[in-house]
Amino acid sequence: MDDGYFGEDVAATYDQSEGPEFESAAVESAARFVAELAGDGAALELGIGTGRIALPLAARGVPVHGIDLSRAMVARLRAKPGGDAVGVTIGDFTTTRVPGEFSVAYLVFNTIMNLTTQTDQVACFRNAAAHLRPGGCFVIEVGVPALRQLPPGQTVVPFHVGASSWAYDVYDVATQAMSSNYVDVTGGRGAFRSIPFRYVWPSELDLMAELAGMRLRERWADWAREPFTGESRKHVSVWQKP
Repeated sequence: MDDGYFGEDVAATYDQSEGPEFESAAVESAARFVAELAGDGAALELGIGTGRIALPLAARGVPVHGIDLSRAMVARLRAKPGGDAVGVTIGDFTTTRVPGEFSVAYLVFNTIMNLTTQTDQVACFRNAAAHLRPGGCFVIEVGVPALRQLPPGQTVVPFHVGASSWAYDVYDVATQAMSSNYVDVTGGRGAFRSIPFRYVWPSELDLMAELAGMRLRERWADWAREPFTGESRKHVSVWQKP
């Protein structure tokens, strides 16, 4: 099976990322948030990757199972202390089913946007709901589309400019398609990588949840439960199954 856009070239350096989501305080805040929702039940992570959230969550005593398409990313999880204790099923988290019933399912760090069609995003909600026990919750962490940063006629928003590396997002506001693009120059040779996404609005996610039989329970600007406002750059939303 193809590892998609998260093959060995990405997996090898993924945990070295310097974004705020990788800081220990942010990781612990996310794990604490999900653990509170899990209670005495189990957690299902869609797109478990290298275990950035799953491992500290498991360390809190929450049984965790993950679904991920990338064997390369999961191999990094397995190599970490405690990684062998986390169950993982290789597959597409829009359709892959795993045994058991979960009190919380979660999808972090913009991963919902890796699904590049509205149909697949709706399928993800339905698959999450199918795994939840009654009263269980589905949690998504995702950015608010940065369209306010686009001047008229512009489609590109840079988010990193360095001496030998650049990164920028490209938006198509007619289709909600976007891509994150990376240029790195090492030893005088350049490398280019592009990952496609579909950006999605909070209200659209609420409708997807309703189609899957869930309702919005709470929405915050971050894992620390700061209020979500019109200026928030991302949100952490929780939908509950009846």
